Amino acid sequence: MTQKYSLAHLTVLGCTPPEMTYIAGRTGYDFVSIRPIYMGLPCEPNYALAENKEMLKQTKIALAETGVKVHDIELARIADGIDPKRYLSAIEVGAELGACSVLSSIWTTDRNSYIEKFAELCELAKQFGLTVDLEYVPIAAVNTLAGAVDVLNTVKCDNAGLMIDTHHFHRAGDKVEDLAAVPREWFHFAHLCDAPAEIPTEKEEMTRILREARLYNGEGGIDIASILNPLPEMVYSIELPNLARVKEYGYTEHASRCIESAKKYFAAHARA
Repeated sequence: MTQKYSLAHLTVLGCTPPEMTYIAGRTGYDFVSIRPIYMGLPCEPNYALAENKEMLKQTKIALAETGVKVHDIELARIADGIDPKRYLSAIEVGAELGACSVLSSIWTTDRNSYIEKFAELCELAKQFGLTVDLEYVPIAAVNTLAGAVDVLNTVKCDNAGLMIDTHHFHRAGDKVEDLAAVPREWFHFAHLCDAPAEIPTEKEEMTRILREARLYNGEGGIDIASILNPLPEMVYSIELPNLARVKEYGYTEHASRCIESAKKYFAAHARA
């Protein structure tokens, strides 16, 4: 199988969905992973396409002109005070644009609540033929492989999946051997990046690297091949935010270096 790559929005967060689509087309990506769910985070632009009809129109034009496809939309957070139904319009737009998946993560420690809400999100997405792929994040409430597996085993939704981010897997201290027990059908795509081998002990530093200082594949200390090679072939969404590299190279060159470093890394670490 020829590897397929998606450009994740966090990698080029200052670009609108149509802008990132043109960048993806110029730099050799097959897909884009867009962020049409506004999260209200500091300095994060609002790309809520369901509310911005002109941006939605321009996104469709960019997809048609480049041949790039939408792979997934993000980020449908499960958190206190958030009704999963608020994501319905974004899910509808994702389906309209041809997306395969909705990316989700869990930010509340109330297990009964997050199990119920995640299951509801899966049902909403199922109407449109989309999977919901759970990403565990080191600064979130569900922050390990075991925690994510517990969610999926509990909800038992046939369109639920598990999304492995190489940064998060390493930061969680998870073991590659534990992936063998995970059902293969749960894996639809993965997030690809590198980072320093040393795991930060402070949440602030963990968050800083996660949001703005990840490294090109092969540049850091994560054994990416050992994490991904045992898994099924799938789309690799390159989520590699690095503000210093963007400032130095610009978004297009940064996106190009992201995919070229990934291809070079996989060529040097081919599956046995």
